[in-house]
Amino acid sequence: METELLISPAYAQTAGAAANAFSIESMALPAVLVVVFYFLLLRPQQKRAKEQKAMIDAIKSGDEVITAGGVLGKVTKVSDHYITLEVAQAGNAPVELMVQKSALQTVLPKGTLKSI
Repeated sequence: METELLISPAYAQTAGAAANAFSIESMALPAVLVVVFYFLLLRPQQKRAKEQKAMIDAIKSGDEVITAGGVLGKVTKVSDHYITLEVAQAGNAPVELMVQKSALQTVLPKGTLKSI
């Protein structure tokens, strides 16, 4: 009898109505998250990639560019996968670097590099 005073009896709760396993409300939040993810992350990234590809395809000799490594130069030669940049003058000979087209970051306005 002493144990009954310290522990109150637990009564089983009656079973409620079974919840519907699949409902529109349960799928609304994941669907909204997928849409938000697409518009905030995927779509802008695809747009940037398309603009980068268009910029690389439009590169021609004489353009002034910045590479991903921060090198500034004037394009002297363009091939399928590489470009040659004139980055400085050493006496009468130009200093040229060959870089991959994919390493280009920005095309500068004409006349930006006056020291080359």
